[in-house]
Amino acid sequence: MKKVEAIIKPFKLDEVKDALSEVGIQGMTVTEVKGFGRTGGKKEVYRGSAYVVDFVPKVKLEIVVSDELVIQVIDAIEKSAKTGRIGDGKIFVMPIDESVRIRTGERGEAAI
Repeated sequence: MKKVEAIIKPFKLDEVKDALSEVGIQGMTVTEVKGFGRTGGKKEVYRGSAYVVDFVPKVKLEIVVSDELVIQVIDAIEKSAKTGRIGDGKIFVMPIDESVRIRTGERGEAAI
């Protein structure tokens, strides 16, 4: 099993969710987050004064999937979240050793 984390632009969430549904993903965790990458945030002007917004609003998706679905999930996120502009986001993949469905006690892939 793998955990796929994706940081995307908030307005792309519905498109990404629909693309993941087409791949067969039935559940995910979504968190509103803030951050910045290489660009270091963005410059804005307020009442004639320029200032830097250090943290840009983003959405973080967390999805645990079987090893067989990882490539499809990554492709679905990448294609649906892409705008071609700076700040489109990142995708991270991490190994998951175990999962447990608390209600039933199911373990491993049966729990996801």
